[in-house]
Amino acid sequence: MTPTLLSQLTTAAVGGPAGTFIEARTEAEIIDAVRTADAAGVPLLIISGGSNLLVSDDGFPGTVLRIASEGFTVNAEDSCGGVAVVVQAGHNWDALVRHAVLHAWSGIEALAGIPGSTGATPVQNVGAYGSDVSQTIAAVRTWDRQRNAVQTFTSSELKFGYRDSILKQTTVNGSPRYVVLTVEFQLPLGRMSAPIRYAELARALGVEPGKRAYANDVRREVLRLRASKGMVLDPADPDTSSTGSFFTNPIVSADLAAALPADAPRYTAGEGGLVKLSAAWLIDQAGFGKGFGLDPSGVSGGRASLSTKHTLAITNRGAASAADMVAVAREVRAGVERRFGIALHPEPLLIGLEL
Repeated sequence: MTPTLLSQLTTAAVGGPAGTFIEARTEAEIIDAVRTADAAGVPLLIISGGSNLLVSDDGFPGTVLRIASEGFTVNAEDSCGGVAVVVQAGHNWDALVRHAVLHAWSGIEALAGIPGSTGATPVQNVGAYGSDVSQTIAAVRTWDRQRNAVQTFTSSELKFGYRDSILKQTTVNGSPRYVVLTVEFQLPLGRMSAPIRYAELARALGVEPGKRAYANDVRREVLRLRASKGMVLDPADPDTSSTGSFFTNPIVSADLAAALPADAPRYTAGEGGLVKLSAAWLIDQAGFGKGFGLDPSGVSGGRASLSTKHTLAITNRGAASAADMVAVAREVRAGVERRFGIALHPEPLLIGLEL
């Protein structure tokens, strides 16, 4: 039997063979596959949309479980003037956003166009354009592999942070303690969006930051902005063959932020006087412009490069290996650290790979 290649299951289109590949379409099938692998002591890698994953060219020697459960249920309008939407883990995220906007469920419109599944969104608290899923998630139902039982987390119990949660903190080498089964969102009813917090999006919509706009307009502008940066999947555009943003925006001390040039973007990052910086700005200012890596004599032989539209994505130009993409990432990270003394951290899971 021809082995399943991880390159066929990930948006970066790299990765070697799976030892065993299983696709689970129901909650019962998900739990059964996890329990079977755990009982046999077999390493387990969970995937769904494959958009936040970079797998070694050697592949994964254990069981690769693709979660493909779909659908959602909607509870009647509650006393808070919203709806509770319980979504299967494998349901396409962007399809959920589109449905929400069309049915006047507010709160997730700024997260349009993000590839992958709904079940992956709480793991790293997926966010974009000033919004993240922690603002609307009410609960996440999981399979706890240590207790061999279903475990439901409320929003406060998930310990959400910037691209972080207890689900991510307890995942080791792509193998989570808690396997997401369903995600419950609490979404207000109405045609207007949540407040627009991101300046670029507010300008595109012609509103002041903090104001609202029609949710359908927000979704449309977000899709346009993402497409302009190569962040909407398009088989004809190699700039979209990536894991999305490869590095998280670093959070540093106020003193370190103050030492940067005056034009460096800075954002308040919660308590303690910490400051969030723009990883894309740091990469560009360290000398790595759009398209870095395209040179055939360079670190990846031109097979992988920074996107020609956005410096935060590392792209497969059509024939890249995982090693090629990591080579570009290493060069960029080392250059930023040399220039600014700031270490960038990868956003996607790296399986069998190290920077």
